[in-house]
Amino acid sequence: ASGTAAAQEDDDENGGGGEVEPDWPSGAQGNLGTYEDARGQDEVTVTVGGGDDGLAFDPTLLWVDPGTTITWEWSGAGGGHNVVTVEGPAELDSGSPVDEGGHTYQHEATEEDEGITHYVCTPHDGVGMHAGLAVGDDIDTVDVGGDGASGVVFVPQGARALGIATFIAMCSTLGLAFVFMKYGGTITQE
Repeated sequence: ASGTAAAQEDDDENGGGGEVEPDWPSGAQGNLGTYEDARGQDEVTVTVGGGDDGLAFDPTLLWVDPGTTITWEWSGAGGGHNVVTVEGPAELDSGSPVDEGGHTYQHEATEEDEGITHYVCTPHDGVGMHAGLAVGDDIDTVDVGGDGASGVVFVPQGARALGIATFIAMCSTLGLAFVFMKYGGTITQE
């Protein structure tokens, strides 16, 4: 299911729907892929140079309200980084790449930023250091589950037995094909 966050909240109040996330552009998924719904918070920090190799934003995908102050804080890992908008309403530009830990860049999300913004670290664009910022509730969303289901696929016992029998039949056929090809179809005792 998809729609806007406002429509999804109506579904939730009426007993339908599950957890929703913004419908992120495919390029915004980034190296780490972490997501944080920070709506209702006044301040949020994003680590620049996150992950094991220092080539990610953490969280990679962030959803905030207008009025929230986002602080990008450099970890010092992964070389020089910056924050620059690729596409979207928020105009993010931290300037030239910086490689020192503790450096920060702040942006206060405004009503003009409402929507989804895809941003990148320009020196590490080629290795996937991308991220996304969603601002406000009037954005496209997708249902990501969270309705209490475990997410485990149930395979009935009969289907499991049929799968095993099919595998054995295929192996037997291949074995017989090998024997006929190697011995020409005739097996004699000497």
